[in-house]
Amino acid sequence: MSQAHTRQTHIHDHKVVATAPREASPIHDDFWVASGHHLVDRDAQGGLVITDAFLAAYLARPELVPPEEACPVERGLHASLLAEPRRAIPPDELALVADEDARENLDCFLAFRDHLLAHPTLEAAYLALVTRGKPRLPVIFMGHLAHVIARNAFDEVSDGWALRAAECFYRAQRLTFHEGRALLADAETIETHEHDRTHSPLLSMLGGPAVSELEVLNDVNAGTYRARSDAHDLVLDITDLAGGRAAMARAMTRWIAHLTGIAIEFTPVERFSDRDFGWFLSLDQDGTAFANKVWRGEALDDDEAARVLALFTFTLPDHPRLEAGKRGASGFAVLGSSADRFVRIKPQNLIAGLPLAAGE
Repeated sequence: MSQAHTRQTHIHDHKVVATAPREASPIHDDFWVASGHHLVDRDAQGGLVITDAFLAAYLARPELVPPEEACPVERGLHASLLAEPRRAIPPDELALVADEDARENLDCFLAFRDHLLAHPTLEAAYLALVTRGKPRLPVIFMGHLAHVIARNAFDEVSDGWALRAAECFYRAQRLTFHEGRALLADAETIETHEHDRTHSPLLSMLGGPAVSELEVLNDVNAGTYRARSDAHDLVLDITDLAGGRAAMARAMTRWIAHLTGIAIEFTPVERFSDRDFGWFLSLDQDGTAFANKVWRGEALDDDEAARVLALFTFTLPDHPRLEAGKRGASGFAVLGSSADRFVRIKPQNLIAGLPLAAGE
């Protein structure tokens, strides 16, 4: 990067930073604290309403905090936004920031902020992004919105299986096959374990996949999920229809219902029967490629078939927000994995992929 001073990182590449916790719920342990849900309000319908505190939290991120060498304009802009996070910043004022990366980071943040402020709730802002696609924002903002909205959608859920499955909506997973099981572990957690092993001769000698050092979710420890959720240290076994796949189905149902009010029940299956399908959904980029081939009646090759982690069937309900001609149609959904065994779910696909009626 060519710049007057060393920028810590670029906003397009950075991870979500955890924010300070609020008091635990009197009913359940607080969970997904890093979503920042304690910094927003709720409207009468339960939607998340933006606050100055929520916006100010972004200004504390390393991409936006000016370093000591930053120009006076950058420092002044940052200070003014901290004092008044909704203040309009004219383009000519932003153009005076000397550092190119700083200008771009601020521009990304301001576009995100203005989009949120243009909608009554974070849910409405998210729906506008995934159904109309404007403005185009860095992936980090989409992930953070999915995180905080999922925290709202699952607020009263005590089902640790469904919560762990929904964690995949905003955090990349590493797929490992261990003792005949297909296991999804948090990619960042696995990266940390592999780093520690590399720097520890003893761990290196012990060998075995890093996922084997983590705890696999089961019916016993699922009750502890909420209390330990931000550690991202529970592995989801996606092998069984009644286990991880059923949990993913429940998470998908709740996510769609929260954002659209449409209740779609997903049923995990091992393979498709001869039923005729009138629609399909995919949970990730690789799943989209596989689903398109299935939709066209083409067979998956051995490598592609091995990368299909889960299949689901569903029926589109008779709901006014769906196209009239698609109501009652049978559909299928696909969860895939990349060639390098990463699973990156795009929860927006579950909304944007629906046959929503005109104007919805």
